Amino acid sequence: MKNLFAKIAAAGLFMLAPVMAQAAEGYSTANVNMRAGPSTRYPAVAVIPAGSSVEIRGCLSDVNWCDVEFYGGRGWVSGQYVQALYQQRRIYVGPQYYRPLGIPVIRFSVDNYWDRYYRNRDFYRERDRWSRGPDDYYRDNRDRDIRDRDNRDRDRKWRDGDRNRDGDRDWRNRNGNQDGRDDNRRGDRRDGDRRPNGRDFDCRPGDPSCDQ
Repeated sequence: MKNLFAKIAAAGLFMLAPVMAQAAEGYSTANVNMRAGPSTRYPAVAVIPAGSSVEIRGCLSDVNWCDVEFYGGRGWVSGQYVQALYQQRRIYVGPQYYRPLGIPVIRFSVDNYWDRYYRNRDFYRERDRWSRGPDDYYRDNRDRDIRDRDNRDRDRKWRDGDRNRDGDRDWRNRNGNQDGRDDNRRGDRRDGDRRPNGRDFDCRPGDPSCDQ
């Protein structure tokens, strides 16, 4: 019976050995952002202080970014800010050291990774847009900002045009009434010139006002 338990325990350790090897201990070399993906364009989820210990869960083969665990949180850090212990010395994590350090080469998927670790984050709501890549996400934001700015400019031009038309209409109304009043006053003056002592007054013979 004891031999049976020993064999089961040995088998369990053997099965756990690959899992235990799927991480390497590392150290941050600076105050570095841990991000939601392998790029500085992804949202930052935490700041890892310089000299802090992290668990390296895997790295990408095409770019030097690694999936790390820090105080129970998960995120991505550039390998140029992470060192690991290799042959009694600290080295920066690079593709040539993945295998000796026991670091697996992994892939990144926004859908799977964010579903697992970031469901409670605000940026998770835009997961579908981020899944196309950070460059496409920022390009969409830039195009949307340009469209919004153009719409605001167009609306402002329309409002300015409406104000100008209203101002012209008021000006015409004011000046039109003024011109009418001026014409009336001029007519009044012309009519006033026809007083008895005016030159254009037709005198009747014997009218004493003609002599004034």
